[in-house]
Amino acid sequence: MSEQLAFTRTGINLASQFPEWVTVDSRPGYQGWLIKTDHLIDVATAIRDQYGYDYLSSITGVDYFPDNLMEVVYHFYKSTGGGLLECKVQLTREHPSLPTLTGLFKGAEFQEREVWDLFGIEFANHPDLRRILLWDGFAGFPLRKDWKETFFEEELKPFKNRWPEGKIERIEDQKPFKENVQYPAGFNPYDWDTQSDARLYDLLRKVQQPQEGIKTDRVIVNLGPQHPSTHGVFRMAAVLDGETIVGLKPVVGYLHRNHEKIGERNTFLQNIPFTDRLDYISSMSNNFGYVLAVEKMMGVQPTERADYLRVIMAEFTRISSHVMSIGFLLNDLGAFFTPALYTLEERELIIDLFEIVSGSRMMCNYFRFGGVARDLPEGALEKIRDLAFERLPRKIDEIDRYLTKNEIIQERCEGVGVLTPEEAINYSVSGPILRASGVPYDIRRADPYSVYERFDFDVITAVHGDVYDRYMVRLQEIRQSLRIIQQAVNNLPEGPILNGKPTYQVKVPAGEGYGRVESPKGELGYYLVSNGKSNPWRYHVRAPSFVNITSLEKMCIGEKIADAVIILGSIDIVLGEVDR
Repeated sequence: MSEQLAFTRTGINLASQFPEWVTVDSRPGYQGWLIKTDHLIDVATAIRDQYGYDYLSSITGVDYFPDNLMEVVYHFYKSTGGGLLECKVQLTREHPSLPTLTGLFKGAEFQEREVWDLFGIEFANHPDLRRILLWDGFAGFPLRKDWKETFFEEELKPFKNRWPEGKIERIEDQKPFKENVQYPAGFNPYDWDTQSDARLYDLLRKVQQPQEGIKTDRVIVNLGPQHPSTHGVFRMAAVLDGETIVGLKPVVGYLHRNHEKIGERNTFLQNIPFTDRLDYISSMSNNFGYVLAVEKMMGVQPTERADYLRVIMAEFTRISSHVMSIGFLLNDLGAFFTPALYTLEERELIIDLFEIVSGSRMMCNYFRFGGVARDLPEGALEKIRDLAFERLPRKIDEIDRYLTKNEIIQERCEGVGVLTPEEAINYSVSGPILRASGVPYDIRRADPYSVYERFDFDVITAVHGDVYDRYMVRLQEIRQSLRIIQQAVNNLPEGPILNGKPTYQVKVPAGEGYGRVESPKGELGYYLVSNGKSNPWRYHVRAPSFVNITSLEKMCIGEKIADAVIILGSIDIVLGEVDR
C-alpha cells in the first residue's frame, strides 16, 4: 500500500527498478523512498537522467536520538514543473558518512556542508567539506538532539520557570561570563590557530586557469565582511589575475544564531513570528511557507477569504522586496542612494499597509494555521486598491523609464555574471535568477499552492542570464504581482478568516511535511518532522538566499573585481536568511 502511494504521488516506482537498493518509507505520516547508502549515486543518477528530476531543491539532516538513527533527506523536482520526489538515506549516529552528490548536482555543495557543520554527517569526496555556518573551533554538532548550548534551560518551550511558575530570571545571568559560547576540550586562545582560512586560501591557490597577456602575480583579496557592498556581514575571498577574478569563495555564517535549533525548542505556533526574522524584508512570505507545511501535516485547509488575503500580502511582499533589490543594485553600480530612495518610498507605502493589517511593519506575524490572524480593518481595502490600481503601476512605469535604457546600467550589466539555463538548474538556484537564465520555473505555476491557479499572470523569463536580465525579470514581476493583487481584490470573497477557533497551542500528527512557496528570492521551503507533540522534532529552512550563492563563484570567474559587487547585488541576498 505504501509503495503504491509513493508511486501514485510521483508516477515512478524506484523500488521496482532497484529492489535491492530502494524501499518505500512506510512509517506512518512519512513518504518517499529509502536508499541504501552505497547506491545513492546510482539511484540519484537515474532520478536525474532517466526520470527527469533534474532539480535538487533541498538537502537536510534529521537526528532521531535516542535511537541510533540519522537521516539525510533529499527533495528532487523537475525543472519543467510537478510535485516532489523525496528520498532518504539512513545512517547510524557513530561516524555517519555517505557519498556526496556534488558530482551530479553542484547545488548540493553548500547544503551538504551545512549538514556536516550542524549534524556531523560526512559526505565522502566532497570538494570542500569545511564548516560553513560555524567557526572551525566550534565544539560539537548543534542540531544533534544530545547537544546542549551553554544557555540551555529546558528541551522545549514554554519553559516551566516562565509558565506556569512565572519566575523572572534569565539563564545568562547565571553564567559567569554571560556568553553563549562553548569551546573544545583543552582550548587555549593563546596557542590556538585557525585552520579554516588556511584551507580556504589553499583551495583558492589551486586555481589553474591559464594566464593571457602579461604574466602577473595572482593575489587573494577579501571583500567584506565589513563592507557596505556585500549587503551585510558577508565575505568574498577572490583570487585576482590583475583585475580579473579567476577564483572566488563566499564565506558566510557571521550572523548564524542556530535558527533551526531555536525553532525546535519553540512550539509550532511560536515559530510563526520566528520565521519573520529570516528574510526580514519578506515576513509575509516567510509565514506563508511555514503554515503551508504545518497545514499539510494537520490536514487543515484555510478559509477561502484567508487564502485571498494571503496571496494579496505575499504579492505586496514581492513588490516590496523587488523594488528594494532594484534600488540597491543601483547603489552597487554607483548611483548612490537616489534610485534607492525613490524605491524605498514605494516600499514604505507597502509596509504602511502591513502595519494597518497586522500591527507591525516588518515582523508581521500575520498568518495562522487555517487562516490569518485578523481581517482587513476599516480603510485597508481602499488603501490596497489605491496602491494596486493607481500608485504602484504609475511609479513602476517611472522607474522603468528612468533606469531600463540607461546606457551606464546597460554597459555595466549586460553580459556580466552569466549563468546558462543548464548551470542555473544544476546549481539549484531559484527565483528571478533561475528565470533570468531562461528557465520558466515559478512554484506558483510549476507546483501551485494556495489559490494561485485561479489567477491570470505570466511567468517572466529572459534569455541571457546576466545581471541586466535579473533586473528586468524583477521589474516585470512587479507588474505581474500587481495583476494578481488586482484580480484578488476584485474577487475577494466574504466569510471567516480562520478555519476554527484561535488557539494558543496545536499538536501536529506524527510524520513529516514539506511546504514551499515562491518567495521574492526564490524557493523558500520548510521541512518539518513531528513526533505528535506541540514542538517540532525537526525544523529546517530551505533558504533561497543561502542556496543561490552556491552559484556566485561560477558567475564571477572571468569578470572584473568591480563586477563582483553587482553580481552579488543581482542575487539579492538577505543575510538573516543566508546565515539563519
